[in-house]
Formats: sequence, C-alpha cells, structure tokens
Amino acid sequence: MYDVSGLPGLETAAGLLPPDPDCFFLIRRPPQPAFCDAVLSFTGYAERTSGHFRQIQAAPLAVPLIISFSSFFTIALGRTPKQDERFACFTSGLYAGPAVIDSFGASACIQVDFTPIGARRFFGVPMHELAARMVPLDDILGPLAWHLRERLGAEPDWNRRLGIVESIVYRRLLEASAPDRKTAIALRRIATSHGSASMADIAAELDCSRKHLVEMFHRNVGIAPKTYARMVRFHRVRQLAMSSGRAMADIALECGFSDQAHMSRDFMEFSGETPSRWKRRVS
Repeated sequence: MYDVSGLPGLETAAGLLPPDPDCFFLIRRPPQPAFCDAVLSFTGYAERTSGHFRQIQAAPLAVPLIISFSSFFTIALGRTPKQDERFACFTSGLYAGPAVIDSFGASACIQVDFTPIGARRFFGVPMHELAARMVPLDDILGPLAWHLRERLGAEPDWNRRLGIVESIVYRRLLEASAPDRKTAIALRRIATSHGSASMADIAAELDCSRKHLVEMFHRNVGIAPKTYARMVRFHRVRQLAMSSGRAMADIALECGFSDQAHMSRDFMEFSGETPSRWKRRVS
C-alpha cells in the first residue's frame, strides 16, 4: 500500500484508480535532493465522487505515512478488510504480501513514502515493530498526529498542505540519528542486483555473519534480508512485464528464477494473484 506512485496502494495501472479522472485528485512532489535517501515522494489524494473504490498494493518496498483529514480507509493485509478495520492517520511497515485498501468517495489525505532507512529514522522505533501491521499514528507520534490532521484539514491549498508535511518530515529527519551504514550498503546491493545478490556475499562484504545481517534487517528494515530481496525481484518482474512485452518465462529466467512456476509462486505470494491475471487486469 505504499508504492512510490501514491497513496496506500495507489498505482497508476488501469483498474486500480477510479476509472474517471474527474473522480479523484492527485498531486505529487519529490523530496528535496538532500533527503532522497530517506523520502521517495509526497502525495496528496482526494476523492471527488461517491462510490466504493478498491486499491491493491503488492508487497510494497516503501513505508507510508498517511495523514487523512476526511473520511477513513478500511485496510487489511493479505485479505479483504472488514468494516471495523478503519484507519485515518497511520503507518505500516513492510509486508510481504498484498494490502487491500477500500475507500468510499470522501477520502482526502497526504501520504509520505519513506525508504526503509528513512522510516527507521523518522519514526525512531525498530522497524520490526511496524512490519506487517497497521499502526495508528497516535501510537508513534503522539499529539503531533492529531495536530497534523487538524492543521491539514483547515488548510484549503494542496501545495501548502504538502509544504506543511514536508517541513515536519525534514525537521524530524534532521534531528534523527544518521542511518545505519551497513544496512544502507546492504539495501543498495540488493537494489542494484534487482534482488539477486547472495546474502552470504553481502554479509562477507559487510564483514559480519549472516545471523548478524538478519538481526540488522529485523531492526532497521523490519523483515529478513532474503524476504526483502525476493520482494525487489518480484517488482523487477512486474517492471519488465509492463515495459518489454516479453514472455513471462523469459522474464523469470532473467530475474534468476529456476523456472516460471517458481516465479508464479512468488507472484501469488506477494500480490495475491497469478501473473496472467495481473497482466489481464493492467493491460
């Protein structure tokens, strides 16, 4: 639910957004260059017509901060949300599966998408405490969460709303401790290899044991390094499928899967649907 393209699970592929552009408002702003290692984007989102909208986010690699100043969302990880699973201002750590987000035509919010390292610094808690959970912002930020919601609701201009959130995010990041160097190196190695880097090789490069690498990821990322690498590889598969039009079997081999069946199992685990169904839905 925290793709770099927007709100929890807001993807730009056909079928995930309300079909008529007049149904919603979307504004996106990149972070200042000095904060690109911590923040991926700032996004404003609002619905302009009544209805029931469902968004599905597959194993996102970003950690979202959502500040809603209108209606709530109903959200669940790995399944359809129940009516009482309502969230307005919240975050959620990394989750190796699909998140399902329902809204009902009156939602308006600001979303900040953090890198895992940025989230660790901004929230100031071990990331395993946020992983695979929906966490109300009050539990982490205290009165600041309520203050933000009220201030954004009272401000009518979307650019000023984004500016309010930006200033608070940047101030907290500047006050936070520096990112863990070894975790940053490991994340970069996984990203540049599209998830194919060996955990043993990364541990050797960092001069640590694999056990220490796992503990480090648990604390600073929220999930195991191997799981994170598999998620990166899954997103690489989707990127190649969207941009190249190549056969899924060829993409599976390029991405390091033993065969297409192996890739399909990962695809189902992370997205909740088969590659063929996903391709039909987004084409």
